Amino acid sequence: MATDQLLLEVKDLKTYFFLDEGTVRAVDGVDMVIRRGQALGVVGESGCGKSVTARSILRIVPRPGRIVQGEITLHRMRESKNGRTVTEAVRLTDLDPMGVEMRSIRGAEIALVPQEPMMSLSPVHTLGNQIIEAIMLHQRVTKAEARERAIHMLDLVGMPRPSRTIDRYPHELSGGMRQRGMIAMALCCHPSLLIADEPTTALDVTTEAQILKLIRGLRQELGMAIMYITHNLGVVAQTTEDVIVMYMGKVVEEADVDSLFHDPKHPYTRALLRSIPRLGQRTRERQRLESIRGSVPDPYALPKGCSFHPRCAQAIRGVCDREEPPYVEVGPAHKVRCVLYR
Repeated sequence: MATDQLLLEVKDLKTYFFLDEGTVRAVDGVDMVIRRGQALGVVGESGCGKSVTARSILRIVPRPGRIVQGEITLHRMRESKNGRTVTEAVRLTDLDPMGVEMRSIRGAEIALVPQEPMMSLSPVHTLGNQIIEAIMLHQRVTKAEARERAIHMLDLVGMPRPSRTIDRYPHELSGGMRQRGMIAMALCCHPSLLIADEPTTALDVTTEAQILKLIRGLRQELGMAIMYITHNLGVVAQTTEDVIVMYMGKVVEEADVDSLFHDPKHPYTRALLRSIPRLGQRTRERQRLESIRGSVPDPYALPKGCSFHPRCAQAIRGVCDREEPPYVEVGPAHKVRCVLYR
């Protein structure tokens, strides 16, 4: 891949939480690459390390968690003294999480849309004050100019009557309006990468469709890359080009979206796809949706070998319960972590 196409590289990332009960390996050796303008989906059940991966990239992992291994590199574009555009590699894992440089990157070059806007917005400040603060933190503008930019961004995300809504408090807004406000705050500094962590959680179907359409449109208009974290494979099919599937802190499959849906390789990916309800499909009366047997293992006592083998119908006794599965290439840009493809 050409250097000017690279935006973010994650190599062998491990983020552990050190608790009294034991060590939780929330992210355990994740590798990924995000190109400029790419839409990457990150899918998996709850507790598989998706959100911790995002927080590791932003360097906001809450204590007692910390990055214990790996590299996160941001490839930023800047103008040189002679006016040419050059690429500069910044290793985020070498920066102080609360230092000036990391704080200047967080929000300006890499932005986050969190799961719960009501938990992320300050209840004692208006929506406008919070967006204006984000603009003034990263850009040299007056408060009046920041307010105009905030109104423009609220209008861009489809907020009704933005010049009035900007002075409202979060509790005065609906769930969809709060989510649009969070997207406006994330985009106010035109980041190169937007991390959307299940941005349609708890929204009704109509509002969810509006938010997804909004994110797709803004990506095309602003030319930014998106890392879309979700457990909804239907959302992935609509919004992304490439997908990685995570299970217990590891990437178990990586492919473009068409290959993943039409030719899934990992037993976990196949099980996820079988659990999706399908419109128009003839089914026997009273037939139940297929579910993945068992449950996510205890994070304090992960099984030996492949962490999915206790739930896998294709597990090989004496192999899957003993050996760490290899990460092998099974097609063009299609990789899977499974002994079946060794």
